[in-house]
Amino acid sequence: MEIVVSGIRSTGNLHLGNYLGAMKNFVKMQETHSCYFFIADLHSLTTHPTPGDLHGNVKNVLIEYLAAGIDPEKATIYVQSDVPEVTELYLYLNMISYLGELERCTSFKEKVRKQPENVNAGLLTYPTLMAADILIHHATKVPVGKDQEQHLEMTRNFANRFNFLYKTDYFKEPFAFNFGTELVKVPGLDGGGKMGKSEGEGNAVFLRDEPELIRKKVMRAVSDSGPTVPNQEKPEAIANLFTLLQLVSAPETYDHFNEAYNACRIRYGDMKKQLAEDMITFTAPFREKIRELSADEAYIRQVAEEGAMKASESARKTLAEVREIIGIKPF
Repeated sequence: MEIVVSGIRSTGNLHLGNYLGAMKNFVKMQETHSCYFFIADLHSLTTHPTPGDLHGNVKNVLIEYLAAGIDPEKATIYVQSDVPEVTELYLYLNMISYLGELERCTSFKEKVRKQPENVNAGLLTYPTLMAADILIHHATKVPVGKDQEQHLEMTRNFANRFNFLYKTDYFKEPFAFNFGTELVKVPGLDGGGKMGKSEGEGNAVFLRDEPELIRKKVMRAVSDSGPTVPNQEKPEAIANLFTLLQLVSAPETYDHFNEAYNACRIRYGDMKKQLAEDMITFTAPFREKIRELSADEAYIRQVAEEGAMKASESARKTLAEVREIIGIKPF
C-alpha cells in the first residue's frame, strides 16, 4: 500500500473545519493506505507553549484523533517527539537547506510580519522539519491544504538534492493527496475566511464544545440586515453561514432558508438557531466519544506507546540507511 503521512500541530482542539476538511478523509485513507498520523508537538514549540499546555494539548489532540475515527489498529498514530529519529533527519536536511530558500518561504515571511518579536530558527527551518516528518517514512502521498503546498514542494527539493548530492535514488518525491475529492473549505463564524484555531475562540466550533457554547457562538456569527431584492447575491458572511448549513443540516433545511433568502423573507435568528441545533447533533457522537476516552488514561497511554513503537521501527530503518549513505558509520 502507498504510504501517507499527515500531522496536526498540538496547539488546541480539533474543530469542524479539521474534521470535514481533513479527518473525514483520514478515516477513509486508513482503509486503503499505510497511514502515519502524528501530533506535531515539536512544530508547536515555535510559539513557546508552557509545559503544562503542551502536554495537555498533545493528549487532547490524540483523544480527538481517536474520537474522529482514526483506528490505531489500522493506522499508526504517534506523538512527533516520541520518535527522535525525526529530529536527526531534520538535522541532516538542514545541512542541505539554504538560507535564501528558507527566507523566501511564504509562511516564514508571514510569521515575520505577524510576530516580529519571535522570529526564531525553528520558524525559519519549519519546512525542513516538515520534510523530515514526511521522508522518515518514505511517504508518497501527503494530504495538505493550499497553505502547505509550498512546504511540500520544498520537501521534494530536499529529497532530490539529497539524492543528487549522494548519488542515490533513496528518497522518493512525495505529492499532495486529497483522496480524489475536492477539498472541503469550512468557513468560520467571523464572517470571512476559514474556520481555524488561530482566528479567535468564537470563530470555530470544536468537536468537544458543549451545546450551550455552540448555541452562543453561532448566535454571535456575523450576519447583515438581509437582502433587499429577490435572488440577491449573498455577501461573504452570509454565504459562509449557508455553507455551514449545507455541511451539517439536511438538504431540505438548506433549501428552506435559501428560498427564504431569495424571497427577501429570511430571518437570520431562526436560521442561526437551526444551524446551532444541527451542529450540536452533528458533533454529539464526537463529544460522547471524547468524554469516554478522556476517562481512560491507560488506553490513551497504550495507544501513544504502541504508535511510537510502530513509527520508530520505520524511522530507525530510514536513519540507519541515511547514515550509511552520508558516511556516518562506526569503524
